[in-house]
Amino acid sequence: MNTSVDTSFDRFAELDALKGIQPFAEKIREAGLYPLKSNAAIKTLQVNIGKACNLMCRHCHVEAGAHRTESMSLDTMSRCLQVLADNGIPTLDITGGAPELNPNLPWLINEARSLGHQVLIRTNLAVLEMPEYAYLPELYADRGVEINASLPCYSKNNTDRQRGPGVFSASIRMLSRLNELGYAQAGGSLKLNLVYNPGGAYLPPAQHDVEAEYRRVLLGQFGIRFNKLFTITNSPVGRFLAFLRDSGNLHCYMEQLASAFNPATVDRVMCRDMLSVGWDGRLYDCDFNQMLGLQCLPAHIDRFSRVALQEREIILGNHCYACAAGTGSSCGGAVV
Repeated sequence: MNTSVDTSFDRFAELDALKGIQPFAEKIREAGLYPLKSNAAIKTLQVNIGKACNLMCRHCHVEAGAHRTESMSLDTMSRCLQVLADNGIPTLDITGGAPELNPNLPWLINEARSLGHQVLIRTNLAVLEMPEYAYLPELYADRGVEINASLPCYSKNNTDRQRGPGVFSASIRMLSRLNELGYAQAGGSLKLNLVYNPGGAYLPPAQHDVEAEYRRVLLGQFGIRFNKLFTITNSPVGRFLAFLRDSGNLHCYMEQLASAFNPATVDRVMCRDMLSVGWDGRLYDCDFNQMLGLQCLPAHIDRFSRVALQEREIILGNHCYACAAGTGSSCGGAVV
């Protein structure tokens, strides 16, 4: 077992050992929802194609950055495409790091679209202004790729504080370019969604309220249009866990999540109809479990078994409170 996985398990144990926080598994058992199992059909294969990134966001659960070298190989991508095709999984969800930094990304998109799969990519926008990746927006538009673009706030100061100087302005320029390419236009098929993460140790506001404010500011000040906005609760994993610990907010944040537990969210959390694939082909219930080293069985894409993975029991921990607090949280935003 390598060092990174050992460290991940230490973090998993740290959250579950916090005093006064009822274990998540016990909480859903009391609600009559245990064990939590995946749905019969896997609808989305979410593939993390690398941990390299041009940014160092403080809320990043992947702990991505320019110093990371993990990158999915062409062979592993090919295996993912085979699993999609052989098992009727409709959607390929591509994430990172910044997925654009994997040189095989264009090939993966073209192959998946040629096979008839919906392709969704998660981007930080600013990477698309780098000269070597400036051609990708046209590729996305040409291949009908749905874009989920992270924009932590509609204000320059808040975004740059969380992501680094100049990121907000770069993001606005790229959103304008995507609009020019046909994204989020009335009657058009190209989808551009924005993603909001809180800037600190608190739950996101109501999704519809945040979306309305983003629309007001982005359209009014910059002429930018988008389809939907997703609010995502920061999971106490990775760099955000370190931030919580270093700022003395870890226990308070976990209490906040646990006290906001909403049993109505549990049936709709993303792990029920998604499977997460790590850059090295290892399988997980979700992206957060991936960063904690909590593998499914079978444990690798090379040993994929639809029978074994359908209706599997989800591996739970106290980090799961982030997806089940308030209106819930998933890669597609609030769930109730």
